Amino acid sequence: VICRSLANSSYRIKRKSPLQNLHLASRSIHHPYYSSSKFQRPPLRISIQLFSSLNRLPLRKTKLLNVKYGYQFHRNFWLARLASRLLKIRYLILGSAVGGGYTAKKTYDQWKDMVPDLDEYKWIVPDFIWELDEHIDFEKLIKALPDADDLAKLLPDFDKIGESFTSLKGFFSPGSPGEMAFRATDQAYDNDKQYKKGLLGELILLQQQIQQHEEEARRAAGQYNMGSSQQKRKVSDKEKVDQLQEELLRTQLKYQRMLERLEKENKELRKLVLQRDDKGIHQRKLKKSLIDMYSEVLDILSDYDANYNTQDHLPRVVVVGDQSAGKTSVLEMIAQARIFPRGSGEMMTRSPVKVTLSEGPHHVALFKDSSREFDLTKEEDLAALRNEIEIRMRNSVKEGCTVSTETISLSVKGPGLQRMVLVDLPGVISTVTSGMAPDTKETIFSISKAYMQNPNAIILCIQDGSVDAERSIVTDLVSQMDPQGKRTIFVLTKVDLAEKNVASPNRIQQIIEGKLFPMKALGYFAVVTGKGNSSESIESIKEYEEEFFQNSKLLKTSMLKAHQVTTKNLSLAVSDCFWKMVRESVEQQADAFKATRFNLETEWKNNYPRLRELDRNELFEKAKNEILDEVISLTQVTPKHWEEILQKTLWERVSTHVIENIYLPAAQTMNSGTFNTTVDIKLKQWTDKQLPNKAVEVAWETLQEEFSRFMTEQKGKEHDDIFDKLKQAVKEESIKRHKWNERAEDSLRVIQHNALEDRSISDKQQWDAAIHFMEETLQSRLKDTESVIEDMVGPDWKKRWLYWIGRTKEQNIRNETKNELEKLIKCNEDHAAYLANDEVTTVRKNLEARGITVDPCLIKDTWHQIYRRYFLKTALNHCNLCRRGFYYYQRHFVDSELECNDIVLFWRIQRMLAITANTLRQQLTNTEVRRLEKNVKEVLEDFAEDNEKKVKLLTGKRVQLAEDLSK
Repeated sequence: VICRSLANSSYRIKRKSPLQNLHLASRSIHHPYYSSSKFQRPPLRISIQLFSSLNRLPLRKTKLLNVKYGYQFHRNFWLARLASRLLKIRYLILGSAVGGGYTAKKTYDQWKDMVPDLDEYKWIVPDFIWELDEHIDFEKLIKALPDADDLAKLLPDFDKIGESFTSLKGFFSPGSPGEMAFRATDQAYDNDKQYKKGLLGELILLQQQIQQHEEEARRAAGQYNMGSSQQKRKVSDKEKVDQLQEELLRTQLKYQRMLERLEKENKELRKLVLQRDDKGIHQRKLKKSLIDMYSEVLDILSDYDANYNTQDHLPRVVVVGDQSAGKTSVLEMIAQARIFPRGSGEMMTRSPVKVTLSEGPHHVALFKDSSREFDLTKEEDLAALRNEIEIRMRNSVKEGCTVSTETISLSVKGPGLQRMVLVDLPGVISTVTSGMAPDTKETIFSISKAYMQNPNAIILCIQDGSVDAERSIVTDLVSQMDPQGKRTIFVLTKVDLAEKNVASPNRIQQIIEGKLFPMKALGYFAVVTGKGNSSESIESIKEYEEEFFQNSKLLKTSMLKAHQVTTKNLSLAVSDCFWKMVRESVEQQADAFKATRFNLETEWKNNYPRLRELDRNELFEKAKNEILDEVISLTQVTPKHWEEILQKTLWERVSTHVIENIYLPAAQTMNSGTFNTTVDIKLKQWTDKQLPNKAVEVAWETLQEEFSRFMTEQKGKEHDDIFDKLKQAVKEESIKRHKWNERAEDSLRVIQHNALEDRSISDKQQWDAAIHFMEETLQSRLKDTESVIEDMVGPDWKKRWLYWIGRTKEQNIRNETKNELEKLIKCNEDHAAYLANDEVTTVRKNLEARGITVDPCLIKDTWHQIYRRYFLKTALNHCNLCRRGFYYYQRHFVDSELECNDIVLFWRIQRMLAITANTLRQQLTNTEVRRLEKNVKEVLEDFAEDNEKKVKLLTGKRVQLAEDLSK
């Protein structure tokens, strides 16, 4: 029992206790020498608790154990026991709170770990949402909101609303005035529907009656003709036929009036709708109409192929006819405006005129290449439009010609116009009159055939009804182009004159029925386009046309049908035929273009897989940008580079003059005074006459070379040789146009003169630089001289032995002459630059003594080179002596045998070159480069407008393939 008690009590010990604090039994275990009998303890009541390491909660409680350590008096401390129990409850509550808090915290941490990190998705919520609390004071906003009482006042009074509904219900109760008014409104709406339904029904009924009357009239006419042939004519049959024809005519006229009434109402309604859209009530961008897009396609194809090889696959209405047959008048009636210039008997249509008709809110006309709108409701605008068309026609006609193949594009918009594209061609003529070009007739025929050979073109054949049909030329031409008549519409004009002049009305009927001409057509129409007065308005012509056909015997006797007369019916029929052909041909032509483009794209991908498809204009723009960049790069050239090139090039140009004409003559003088005087005089002459001009030439050539270098410099893999010809042409044309500033020479002359007059060398460095400059110049001249002498005398003995080269006879003579002249120089080192006559004779006789015949000119020529070499070597030795002559120069060579005036001369030349190069560089960078850039821009602009130039300069398979793709 004691061991169990000790074992259980060990849970309460957190660290090792000192021996004296242990229980008696414990001390007896630790120290077995202690006796347990000496110490008596009262029995302890121990509560044993077992804890689990998993949840740290007490699993079970044991009962209190009575452990006896010996004899001890029993004491009853009930107060202490009560306090310990109360403390035990407190510890349990505290422990539960701590454990529960820890468990809750752990559960929260686990839940938090399971939630994904939403920091990466903060972009979904705009930034201003997170910053609202910084910009908005929510406390003030809450205070500003109304209270609940104020909100209650804003709510509607539901009691009053209920009363209103009650009264409304009573208003529409049976027998009330509200019900009666509602029924009246509904009845009026039904009546309106009945009216509309009745109008359309009446039109249909009239159409059926017309067909019925036509059948009855045909039967009656057949019976009447049969009766007359059998001599059984009766008066009643004739009256019946006349009665049926009159009834048929009345019905047709009634039908026509009702149809015109509906069309007029429809026209007004469409005009209102278009005006509303035109004013922007819907605030939307109006799309381009179908007919406008189709007309633009025809224009583009016309530019694409001037020979009509491609655009002829797309439909348009081609108006052809004899001259003065009324073609233009028919077009004006369809367009509802007098838009074409008019003349009596003379040719007015001198070039094809393409008229695109479309519907619009206002009756206006405008040209393809102009933004001006002509108001066709105003007479002054109509006159201006006719004048403009006439001017364009005359301008399109080349000198020596009467007609032109150039097409004038015109758009006409207005309410009620039938959408189509018409082309008015020059009238066909039979004879060339005075004032016309000899090929006028053939040109008109070729233009007409070019337009009519299109298998999808609708041919509007205009025939003058007032003249004999046998005089017509156009019918034969149309029958050749469309023998089956599948796309031809025949129009007989001036029917009013034909009815008066033609003796037999049956002839007109034969023409309209297609029995008189061998030409076939889809439809036949008869129209009246006025009384021949050019000042008549379209409205008056319409009224006259309607009045004529209402009273015409042609309609009353059924020679003409109602749908075959008036320009209104003609325009409707042409429009229907036109759009039918458009639907059939556009898709087919688009597929053909797609196939062609696919083949071209495949060829491009195979040949140029890494290049974009740039046509000639796009390539020109790219080359233009490259050229301008290269011109701008001239401004990036450093001043040091400019001055080095200018100084070097200028010295190469003037060095010969300086050595031969200034230095060598002055060096032949006897003293320094004469040397300086000679140098000053020659420098002054040189500066006044030659030097400034030569310097400007050098600067201009340097600018050209730098410009050419930038233009022709290959830029590695990015270089495109397709631009080489264009760049070369631009460079040549720009250089040709560029002229140097004329005042540059005057200012340069003054600067050079001042620079050459300065003789003061300020420091030893400048002195050494002048000596170095002089040595380089003289050594270069000496090398050239020795090369000339070697060519004169031939190779020396080393080259003859090493390379097995021999001398010619002339070289042997010159070599012997050279040896004699060298002996002459050795005898007199101060010899003059020229040989005396006696010296020439002496040399010649010495050579003749050795059997060598020499010409005196050869001796002098050889002497010039020998003396030149001797002089240059002497001058170089003098340069070495003058390296230490700067001290004597500062003392003006007083008390010194050394004279270095030639060093001063070369210093003056060197300084002049440096100052001239600096001045020219400033002129280049400040003025000439900008002027050259301006010239390049002008040249590029001129080339951009010249298509022939672009075709000539940008060529090759790649360009042509890109051009085909672009088209």
